Amino acid sequence: MQLRLVLLGGGNALGQALVRLGAEEDISFLAPKPEKGAWDAAGLTTLIDEVRPDAVINLAYYYDWFQAGAVDPLHFVPQERAIERLAQLCKHYDCILLQPSSYRIFDGVRATAYSESSECKPLSPRGQALQRMEQSVRALCSKHILLRVGWLLDDSPEGMLGRVLRRAQDHEPVEMADDRRGNPTPVEDAARVMLAILKQLDCSAPLWGTYHYGGQEAATALAVAQAILAEAQAWRPQLSQEVVSRAHASFADAVIEPQHGVLDSRKITHTFGIKPRAWRTGLADLLDSYYRNV
Repeated sequence: MQLRLVLLGGGNALGQALVRLGAEEDISFLAPKPEKGAWDAAGLTTLIDEVRPDAVINLAYYYDWFQAGAVDPLHFVPQERAIERLAQLCKHYDCILLQPSSYRIFDGVRATAYSESSECKPLSPRGQALQRMEQSVRALCSKHILLRVGWLLDDSPEGMLGRVLRRAQDHEPVEMADDRRGNPTPVEDAARVMLAILKQLDCSAPLWGTYHYGGQEAATALAVAQAILAEAQAWRPQLSQEVVSRAHASFADAVIEPQHGVLDSRKITHTFGIKPRAWRTGLADLLDSYYRNV
């Protein structure tokens, strides 16, 4: 690959998956760490001024955007400033910006899948912040890819998979909504999609814009938990298999979490030739990694 790639957030689950897949194809990333513990506008300015990359993949705030169950809204204030500055820098240096986003920018009231042209009505401070970040990127950096992803599954204790396994291990009730739907997406699959996009952009294909990607076969939160626990039997046979079905509206996060967060991935398939993969096929690798690290 001819593009000089900077990866912000190379230490998180998605960043590590991207580095692993890149190494298999002899694609390397410069993945610097911020001096102050988190990337801010000043640190990004210094980095981009010095490195002058061809493309930036921004996973700097992965935990708050995709992994954490709840986030203090104040966290998003400096993140928005940093994204605005990053977009300005990428515009100034004619650099590509690959910026992830989420199904959380939709309100979840429609039962059919959301396309890239669907109206954004985020329910939560997290979704509202992501929408404002999208707007900054569009307004300031013409060479951008905004990639909205579904329910990301990683091998961390903090993520959806980890929370389900921890409750089952402690024989606590695993309560999941049977009417909350989304696209489960293992991080390895999301990394595959990002790498495929970068490879086509490396061929100077001007395919800028907003795209959706989610694992094949939309599912309820209940079905995802059941699949995780059934697969986990190979590692922990004593694990509780009981999953309690509850309605979306009965959960405390129902006012901020879209009930229907299914994404339509046809545009990314038609544009980049990227076909969705079945999310269930990625569970075994996630569980193997999870149980090797807990």
